[in-house]
Amino acid sequence: MIDWPNVTESSYEELGLKPEELQRSKCVLGFIPVIYYSVLLCVGVPVNILTAVALCRLASRTKKALYYYLLAVTGSDILSQLFIIFVGFLLETAVFHRDVPKVLLHVVSAAEFAANHASIWSTVPLTVDRYVALCHPLLHRQISYPARARKIITAVLVLSLGSGVPFFWWSDVWRDSHPPTALDGVLIWTHVTIIYFLPCSIFLVLNSLIIHTLRIRQKKQPCQEERGPPRRLGKTTAMLLALTSMFSVLWAPRTVVVIYHLYVSSVHQNWRVHLAYDLSNMLAMLNTAVNFFLYCFVSRPFRSAVRDIVLLRGGPFHTRRALPQQQAPTNASISSLYSGNNKRSQRDSTPLSPRRNKKPS
Repeated sequence: MIDWPNVTESSYEELGLKPEELQRSKCVLGFIPVIYYSVLLCVGVPVNILTAVALCRLASRTKKALYYYLLAVTGSDILSQLFIIFVGFLLETAVFHRDVPKVLLHVVSAAEFAANHASIWSTVPLTVDRYVALCHPLLHRQISYPARARKIITAVLVLSLGSGVPFFWWSDVWRDSHPPTALDGVLIWTHVTIIYFLPCSIFLVLNSLIIHTLRIRQKKQPCQEERGPPRRLGKTTAMLLALTSMFSVLWAPRTVVVIYHLYVSSVHQNWRVHLAYDLSNMLAMLNTAVNFFLYCFVSRPFRSAVRDIVLLRGGPFHTRRALPQQQAPTNASISSLYSGNNKRSQRDSTPLSPRRNKKPS
């Protein structure tokens, strides 16, 4: 990221390599990445902590699985900011100049990739949940509840942590002067598949099905789409589409640059690739700090929860008022599990007045 002296140059000079072979690509941006990541960290961490507290309140108040999935995305973004931005970019590069034991560098690299994978893959269960809610609402009432959401989130986090272990052997693209090896190629393709191609494919398929389903409903029921509940449905869908589209756009340049580094020209030798890699990393890390503003723009309950936190409100009053709402989703899920057929039979039965006469008997 920054053009610090290369500690391996003396060893290459002893081998008799030419100066042009020892020349490293210059970092054109200088200290701009350090300033950028410092500002991003100072803004992103407090904003994400505020988002996490607001989502915790909404999750405990409404008992909706949606807020648990959003909470998992926010927690993963905080981990990415701490491991990738603070430890990776600022401490290792700007403070210690990577003059630390190599084992520590590799351990931090594995932790960075694990946090990165968790940040992206925690959005996948959210997308699946929204797809089931919009396209299969009856099934969603049966299978979507907080306990299951917590189990899914735990499984995603464990798998993400495990997926970061192979990247212990990830090469330092800024400092390794040798061309990418076969192991580098395997790790790079594994990385871009896990981090971009596979989740983006899931987003594309499910979002396309959601949009197709909404268009069909809009054609069949144009009058009902103008009322209250469809508006909330539209806002939730818009938030999901914005969340996944933002990730796809912000991470696309980094994916292209990493593949270009593998097959065309390395970051170490070409200053243009070095510059593109710096800019693409800066753009990708921006994704960890913008969700708060998206939630505020789309969700009125989230704005209210943030306002209560900032104004130090929301104590016993909100808890007491939310008690009936907390019982409603639970009762709805239980009734959908145990009495779905009874509701259908009741609609086909006799009117209410004869049934009232039968109750005493």
